[in-house]
Amino acid sequence: MEEIETAAVFAAGGRGGRGGGGSLHAYRVRGPGRGAVVLWLGGEGDEPDRVVALPEAERWQVPVFTTVRQARAYVSRRGRRLAASEADTLELVRVQHWLEDPVRRRVPAGAVLEAWNFFEDLARGLDAVHRLPRQGAVHNSAYERLFGGECTAWTSGEQRAVLELITAGMELWNSCPVIVKPRTGIGRRSKTVRRRPGST
Repeated sequence: MEEIETAAVFAAGGRGGRGGGGSLHAYRVRGPGRGAVVLWLGGEGDEPDRVVALPEAERWQVPVFTTVRQARAYVSRRGRRLAASEADTLELVRVQHWLEDPVRRRVPAGAVLEAWNFFEDLARGLDAVHRLPRQGAVHNSAYERLFGGECTAWTSGEQRAVLELITAGMELWNSCPVIVKPRTGIGRRSKTVRRRPGST
């Protein structure tokens, strides 16, 4: 079962629940508790984006790398290529700094927006969407303001919703099972694009 699932993730043009087919990107995450290069698989058609996770020991784990070069070699061994030679970087240190005092510190809008997207994709890759708060209208409006750089216009409810989601996402990233220097398997990514919260 594990080998079949792993092969499906790497299958070019694959369709279905956890199939590959989308473009693969290396994505550097710099966090206060954990930093690594992960793989992000862009969804095709109606398929959502997700961070690559592999079935290991009856649970999904994220393969992590120290460098983009290691990620590229890993993908190459699985018969795929990265869509870009460089990796975008998510600065979770800035996000954590804001979380520590959101009332007095300015919202790093770009980093929070990317973190929001990343946490959703990470949760999907790990089959752990339940680890993030269920999103509704307040999240949609908060996301729209965040995307437009209008965080100062957040209502108290919108700010609370964002804080809860980003805090849960940080916890998910810092606690999710990882495979260091993996020898088999794979996942996914896309650049920061405008997406509605909870969208697929």
